[in-house]
This record gives sequence, C-alpha cells and structure tokens, in this order.
Amino acid sequence: MALSSMTGFARSHGAYGAYTFEWELRSVNAKGFDLRLRLPSGFDAIEAPVRKSAAERLARGTVYANLTVKRADAAPVIRVNEEVLGSVMQVAAALSAKLKAPPPTVDGILAIKGVLEVSEPDETDDERSAAEAAVLAAFGTALAGLIEMRHREGASLQAILSARLDEIAVLAKRADTAPGRQPEAIKARLAEQIATLLEASERFDADRLHQEALMIATRADIREELDRIGSHVAQARELIGKGGAVGRRLDFLAQEFNREVNTTCSKSNDVELTNIGLELKTVVEQFREQVQNLE
Repeated sequence: MALSSMTGFARSHGAYGAYTFEWELRSVNAKGFDLRLRLPSGFDAIEAPVRKSAAERLARGTVYANLTVKRADAAPVIRVNEEVLGSVMQVAAALSAKLKAPPPTVDGILAIKGVLEVSEPDETDDERSAAEAAVLAAFGTALAGLIEMRHREGASLQAILSARLDEIAVLAKRADTAPGRQPEAIKARLAEQIATLLEASERFDADRLHQEALMIATRADIREELDRIGSHVAQARELIGKGGAVGRRLDFLAQEFNREVNTTCSKSNDVELTNIGLELKTVVEQFREQVQNLE
C-alpha cells in the first residue's frame, strides 16, 4: 500500500434531468479526520452517505467538500398567497377610506413581501431520488480523484523521507566511527578529566575516584543512543514500505529520533561528534516536517 499525503484537490461535474451539479473537494493537514461539508438547500438527504463514504476511505486530514447545484430548463412556479393578499387588501381598503387616498395599484400590492411565492417546479419522489443518486456518484468520482492526488503527493513524500533516513543512517555511522569515539581518545579524555578532579581536590579516595571515572565514562558513551537511532531508522523504513495511514507512527518516531540526537549532542565532548550531532538534528527536523504531511 502506498503512502498518502493529507493535501489534495479534486473536482467532478455531473447532470441529471434538469439538474447540473459540481463537487469541489480540498484537503489539508490535520491531526485527525474532519469533513467540512457545504450542501445547497434541499440536498440534506445526501449528507449521511457522503460522510460515510469519505470516512471509509480517508483516515486523516480536514476535507472541505462543496456542492453546487443548478436546475436548468425549468421555469419557476409563481403562486399568489391568498391569505396574505386578503389581509393586505383589508388593510389597504381601511387606509384608503381613512386617509381618502386612492386604492393601491396591482403592481404595488404584488411588490409586498409574501403576496407572491416563487418555488421550483414539483418533481416526483423517483425523480428526486435519481437526482440524489447521480450527485452521490459524482461525489464518489471527486473523492477518487482526491485520493489519487494524495497518493501522488505521498509517493513524492516517500522518496524524500527515504532520502532523509539514508542521511540519518550515514551520519550515525560517521558518529560511531569518529576518532573521538575510539577507546584511546576516550581514555585520554578520562585521564585529563580525572587529573582535573585531582587538582581541584586532594581529598578524593580511591572508591570516590573510581565512581567519578565511571560516571564520566558513562556520560561519554553514546553507544546506546546510536543503537536506538539505528533501530528507529529500521522501523521507519518498514513503516514507509508498508504504506497506508502511518503518519502518526512516523511522527512518533521523529520525536524519538530527536530525543536520541539531543542526548548524543549533550554527551559529546568532541568537536567532530558535536558537528555530526548538529547535522543529525537538522536532518531529523527535515524528516519530521515532511512526516506532518502524511496521512
């Protein structure tokens, strides 16, 4: 299964009977899945199946779905609201008598809100159901287009993430083979630090000196951090190869990478190791930024 980005865009058009319609879908990054749906009046019945279809095929991202519907070749039906008209005429007659004013004109009466009602032509239940089915089919087409674009973006992200993992592995190997990691260099640094301790105080007993030496040696050893970085690289490669909605798990690994690299930098007392650690921090941050785009 391929990786999928959370960003994408798609449109689909359709027509049925007197209806023409268009779906526009746009998705952006998000921690979870959220469908922001905008439907025209009269199409509320399709909301539930649209949400169900999107939730079944998308795991993460905020998706903005907008439906536009037009009804062509259908003249609107104009009706006179007899109740409103009767009330208006009664008031008009009373005012005309009271004010000795001329009676209202027809166009003036019709301009009063509520006297005329404009509505769409009636349609049968079967016609309406068929139109809604056509709109849902068009949504399926748009959703497929959105998923295809997210997969294309995911393929690009896969190449970038794989390259970043290769860089992390190379830098970790450089750190492991750096001259500052060799036993002779570590021994020399220990001897220097112990000498500094002895100069600071002549009261160190043998046991205390041994404990201090062990603590210094432990702080200088980054073997455990390098092993964990190697393990995280292997896990990340496995997840990328597996594909699917692995963005959350890769984001967790990116945090673990960052933790190990920070510890490596804090333990380093060698210029070359420090520089390698800083390079690792840069690459890990680039990896994390790209992971934020994955589903």
